[in-house]
Amino acid sequence: MSVSSRLSRGGTIQRGEGLRLADRSDRLGALMAAPALLYVLVLVGIPFILALILAVSESTAGSLSFQFVGLRNFARVVGDPIFRRALRNTLVFTLISQGIVMVLATTLARILNTPFRGRRLVRFLILMPWVAPVALSSMAWVWIFDSTFSVINWTLRAVGLLGPREWLYWFGDPTLASIAIVTVHVWRMLPFSTVVLLAGLSSLPREVQEAAVVDGAGFFRRLLHVELPLLLPVLTVAVLFGMVFTATDLGVVYLLTRGGPYNTTHVLASYAFQQGILGADLGQGAAIAVFLFPVLVLVAIGMLRVARGTEVGH
Repeated sequence: MSVSSRLSRGGTIQRGEGLRLADRSDRLGALMAAPALLYVLVLVGIPFILALILAVSESTAGSLSFQFVGLRNFARVVGDPIFRRALRNTLVFTLISQGIVMVLATTLARILNTPFRGRRLVRFLILMPWVAPVALSSMAWVWIFDSTFSVINWTLRAVGLLGPREWLYWFGDPTLASIAIVTVHVWRMLPFSTVVLLAGLSSLPREVQEAAVVDGAGFFRRLLHVELPLLLPVLTVAVLFGMVFTATDLGVVYLLTRGGPYNTTHVLASYAFQQGILGADLGQGAAIAVFLFPVLVLVAIGMLRVARGTEVGH
């Protein structure tokens, strides 16, 4: 065998060894997923384990002492009327806001899926609430709902819906404050759900939609019997992410109302922050924070199974 042939064969073997990892999809997949798994472990897993440990202790801020108390913190928070109000608010705000988001997102996705002049600009503007910092956007909404300078109140008065002696104090009334919180949640989550549903609409088989048109199906019949069933996996994922983001959100409630008036607009995240950080009771704050975790896990498992079953069915 000549020297050149041996070198050529050696070069081929070295290249083959270099490509061996790329040919092993299992090892390559694990290698590429390792940074994401490390991120979840460090920034989610460890804090969650620490929260579980604190929830069964009498730990307080500024103290290194640890005394195991079992489920005492959970028993205390369950008997707290403010906690029960916060739990109800969390569920109500999440369900109402996500219901509104899904209706508006489906409508916007259908509009944006139709070619028209300026469609790219409209898509960019719709994405703005999602990319804007929550602190900055929430402070803007504080001015919108301000007791004196509320643009909503001035607009309602200008069109005659508010009399000269009538005025809406958005953050002074529990019902109006709840409406304000739901409005901001809808404004924040609408872009995400719209983009997800728009991607789903763009991937629908055109043959199926054209066949429905040929069969004489009207707009609502195509929407309810053709598009929405095909979009169910994507719709399920959008609802799941929206529910998790809304139910665990602290910024909107804390920046708008700080749980007021009179602790009537607290959600679990804001009440856990108030008790655990501001109140220095880390054990009770941790118990409040992890209370909704099992519910969210069950909801996530159920919705993902529905999405997977729908995909298999199609």
